[in-house]
Order: sequence, then structure tokens, then C-alpha cells
Amino acid sequence: MRKFIINVNGNSYEVEVEEVSNEEMASRQVSPNVSRTPSPVEKEPVSKPQPIVEERQVVVSDGQEVVEAPMPGNILRIAVSEGDMVKSGDILLILEAMKMENEILAPRDGKVASITTTEGSVVNTGEKLVIIQ
Repeated sequence: MRKFIINVNGNSYEVEVEEVSNEEMASRQVSPNVSRTPSPVEKEPVSKPQPIVEERQVVVSDGQEVVEAPMPGNILRIAVSEGDMVKSGDILLILEAMKMENEILAPRDGKVASITTTEGSVVNTGEKLVIIQ
């Protein structure tokens, strides 16, 4: 018996597979008139840890600009700190989406007033990431 983890439609299943020789296969053949469904040897899906989603109120003052997530994904790295001066086009953070690393850039020159996310967090489209003053 060999164990494998199989992913089907986003669910993981641990299965055991028995290797048989050609002779054993021949002895297990079923006549064509008899329908037989194989009994699955699968177990419960292997559960993946779910990230903790925390709701956080973000207050934006006049003259500040909010940088939002352009797509859902994971925050891999935050490249700036609160209080840093940034220029238009500077990398603020790296957002992983669909196995691609996307650079989220500063839309204008300014000072990082607030960072509203953390490395490793999962974000949705439109979620506020950074506030630039």
C-alpha cells in the first residue's frame, strides 16, 4: 500500500493505493455483464489552516490617498514603514495572487501615514492597504 494526497476541486484527499501485478489483475477481472463500482479508499479531506480575518476600521483624512488591493491575494512583503517618504512608482508591498508576485506601487509622492495590513494576511479586492499623506 502506498499513500498519496490527491487534490480535487480544491479539496485534498489522502488515499491508499494497492499495487497489483498483471496476474492479480487477470484474476480480479469482472465479466462484462456485471457492473462493479470500486470502493473508494479515501479519507476525510485534509483540512488547511484558515487565516484569521480581522476587521479593522480605516480612517482617511482630507489630502490622504488610499492604496487598495487591485485583486485578492496574500501579502508577501511590506517594503515601507509608517513615516517613510515615498515617490510615485516606489514599491509599497508585494501581493501574491494566482502564484504571481505583484508589486503594489505608490500612486504619488508623499509620506506613508498608515499601513493597514500585515505580512502574511489575505486581502480582497478593494481592501485598503496603505494610506499616503
